[in-house]
Amino acid sequence: MAELHPDIQEILLEEQDIKDIVKRVGAEITRDYADKNPLVIAVLRGAVVFMADIMRAIKCPLSIDFMAVSSYGDGVKSSGVVRIVKDLDTKIEGRHVIIVEDVLDSGLTLSYLVRMLKSRNPASIEIAAFLVKDIEGKRPAIDPCYVGTHVPDKFVVGYGLDYAERYRNLPFVGVLKPSVYE
Repeated sequence: MAELHPDIQEILLEEQDIKDIVKRVGAEITRDYADKNPLVIAVLRGAVVFMADIMRAIKCPLSIDFMAVSSYGDGVKSSGVVRIVKDLDTKIEGRHVIIVEDVLDSGLTLSYLVRMLKSRNPASIEIAAFLVKDIEGKRPAIDPCYVGTHVPDKFVVGYGLDYAERYRNLPFVGVLKPSVYE
């Protein structure tokens, strides 16, 4: 059991839980892309830790690239404004693309990103989301093909997920105490 950080209310996923998720999702992607040499794209910055682990768990040839999309700033709710901060360096026309995402809540930013990337004529685009938030009465605007696990609609940090650029380096996923961000 991980030591609880003073700003963390509870731990949702321990290190071993995360390793099990990565192994399972990596095996699923390997099975589906064994002969396709996918381009795996991390959406920076939150997905970089998941990307580092998942690319090592995928046992077939692949390439990687990175994008940075801004829609949150330092807040806890989406600003509704999507901005491409860093675009791909790789041409995706005719490529099989897997977008690696840290946490999927509304899915609005990701659905915008997928629409934009589809205009570049890839062979396919799928989503691998580490976490999907279960928000009562709402479904994400996009359905990921690969889902690590579902989490409650709480402010989660750790394993790449942050609040105001803090907590990314925690080796677990935990719920941030509301007193930290209110």
